[in-house]
Order: sequence, then structure tokens, then C-alpha cells
Amino acid sequence: MNQYLVLPHFDPTIFTIGDSNIGLRWYGLMYLLGFIFARWLAVRRAARPTSGWTVEQVDSLLFNGFMGVFIGGRVGDVFFYNIDHFLQEPSYLFRVWEGGMSFHGGLIGVIIAMIWTSHAQKRNFWQTTDFVAPLIPFGLGLGRIGNFINLELWGRQTDVPWAMIFPTDPQLLPRHPSQLYEAFLEGLVLFAILNLFIRKSRPTGSVAGLFLIGYGIFRFIVEYVREPETESFLGIMTRGQALCLPMIIGGVLIMAWAYMRTDSSNSAPAKS
Repeated sequence: MNQYLVLPHFDPTIFTIGDSNIGLRWYGLMYLLGFIFARWLAVRRAARPTSGWTVEQVDSLLFNGFMGVFIGGRVGDVFFYNIDHFLQEPSYLFRVWEGGMSFHGGLIGVIIAMIWTSHAQKRNFWQTTDFVAPLIPFGLGLGRIGNFINLELWGRQTDVPWAMIFPTDPQLLPRHPSQLYEAFLEGLVLFAILNLFIRKSRPTGSVAGLFLIGYGIFRFIVEYVREPETESFLGIMTRGQALCLPMIIGGVLIMAWAYMRTDSSNSAPAKS
């Protein structure tokens, strides 16, 4: 008989202030660490002579992006996965201390924030996305570690040797630690891919396109071992996989457009 690892019941809250619900949760700490790392890396890259960025512009971009992640992630979680709960209790949308963040909602929020920031800084939108994309995976990986500590979003039942039993699972079944799979793929692997890709000059927009492709593929794969949060989409895939398909297709189209535009520009006759 397999001896599966039974996880302890981690307290999701590190500390609270007095008797209030205000305090620091592990999930929030992971987001904070991801933001600190993103700023450190962004400021380092902005310091390069040809970066075209100042520290003030980086701080404005990251602040707007953080707000986009927070607001978009919460709204996305409610409307993509918990719409029934919201319709019964509209105040649920604002009870952020109960948890619930959607990557796809956060992505939409970040895109809106980058459109706004690009306009305010009079910068090409794709230049902004290419600067931001390589900064994101590290925070994504930490966020998945936060999910693991919170004992949430675990995987499907399995008998693999590394299966884990989560104390928050009413059935106490051995399951895939899908949060750790995502932390590895969406965090470490995607971070490495993007940051190796930008070592050479790339067509504007291609970095953002590669991010969408990479995340979409990795998330689509992990969804096969992740416990679905809602009913299947059209009976053929999970809701998460359905949300990833537009990302993958969009990423492919963006990369194709970026390289085709570059090739067209290089082949254009020189003006006399």
C-alpha cells in the first residue's frame, strides 16, 4: 500500500492586527515578493543605456499593473468561476479576504493597465508589453506556492508516488500537487524561456506573444491533472482550458504579425 504524504493544515494567515480580519496572508506575501522581484529586475533593465525607460516610468507601470492584477483577478474569479455565488450575494465581489483570484481576469486587468500606461507615457503598446512579459512568470510561480500553502486548487485523484493528501479535501484522497506543477512550469520554466528569448533583439510584440503561448500551453496541460473548479466547458474541456485557447491562438497571431512586419520592413526598398 502506498504511503502518501499527508500535508499539515497550514494557517493561511501569517498574522492579524488585533481581533480584526486585517493582516498578512501567505498568498498576499507571495504576491508582494513577486512584485518586489519584478521591480528589482525592471529597474535593473531600465538602467541600461538603450532601454528607453526611466525608474519613474517603471514604477508607474508596475503600480498600474499591480492594480490591474488585483482588480482584474478578483473580478475574473467571481465572473468566470463564481457567478452563481455573486448573483446570490453581490457583496461577495468585495470580500477579497476570503480569497479567489483568476489569472485570466488578472491578465485582462494588466492589459487594460498597460494600454492606459502606454497612452500616458506616449509609448507603443507592444513595447510596454514586451518589457513587462518577462517580469511576470516569477510572480506567477510564487502565487502557485501561495495556493499550495493555502491548501487550495489541488489536483485530481491519482496514485503516483508523489501524490499528496490535502487536509482541506473532504474526501482526503491522494491527489496531484498541481499547484507545484504550475509553479514549476508557469513560474520557473516560462521565466527561463522568456528571459533567454530577450537576450537577442526581437521584433516588437514577439515577447508578449511568446508569453501568451507559453502560459496558455502550460496551463492547458496542467488542467488535465487539476481538479476542475466548475463544470466542464461544452463537455469537452475545463473552463481553464477554454480560457487558455484564446491566449494560445492570440499569442501565435501576435508573433506571426511581429515577424511578418519585421520582414516586410527589412525588405522594403530604401528611399533615396
